[in-house]
Amino acid sequence: MGVSMETARLWVERWEHQQEHYATDREERFTVIADVVEHVTAGRSRPYLLDLGCGPGSLAARLAARLPHAEIVAVDMDPVLLELGRVHHANTARYVDAVIGDDGWTGALRLDRPLDAAVSTTALHYLPEPDLLRTYRQLAALLRPGGALVNGDHLPPADSRCAALTAHVGRRRAERRHTCHHEDWTSWWTAAAREPELADLFSRRQQRRAALSGNDNGLTPARHTELLHRAGFHRVTPVWQFGDSHVLTALRD
Repeated sequence: MGVSMETARLWVERWEHQQEHYATDREERFTVIADVVEHVTAGRSRPYLLDLGCGPGSLAARLAARLPHAEIVAVDMDPVLLELGRVHHANTARYVDAVIGDDGWTGALRLDRPLDAAVSTTALHYLPEPDLLRTYRQLAALLRPGGALVNGDHLPPADSRCAALTAHVGRRRAERRHTCHHEDWTSWWTAAAREPELADLFSRRQQRRAALSGNDNGLTPARHTELLHRAGFHRVTPVWQFGDSHVLTALRD
């Protein structure tokens, strides 16, 4: 049994709401990422974009709305989220089932030309540092000169007192916006697992349990910048921050 449009809409909308539990300014972060992509693709008739760890297509959909002539390839390893994206945002992107950082994952993308930009939001933190460095190098090879890697994620400061401060600022913002009361990650997955139309996808997800249970690598913005430099990105800058939520941009020479 396939996933209906109505069921996909329901669970994607709940996903969007759930994600705000953790990122109060998620929409602003999406907007900033789109601003960067708009800038680096100015004058290009058909921008070629890669969405890393796309989930159910949240960022890809916003990029498509901003850049309607863009061609977007969206990659994720979670069969549940990928299918929700394929159904709910069917015309937004070409969805690819692959594990970022695994051997051969870039070949699975079937890219036919260099990328103008690669984007990600709250997805690359699960990669261990050696895998992240290798992935950054692979992305540098996929991007055209002048292209950009744009990563939106929670990146804590190295100093524990500063990290406590940025976490507090984000938490207080969530309290004022009341997003801290939204459905959380565990509740969403527990409820979605009871949806009959998603049963087969959850069976496939269970088979990938080891790959899907990645932990936060805890890397700081400075460490990300160092890894990006080592990967060949010589121009790296943060373009937005609120609390410990960042948008870090690396430009390909």
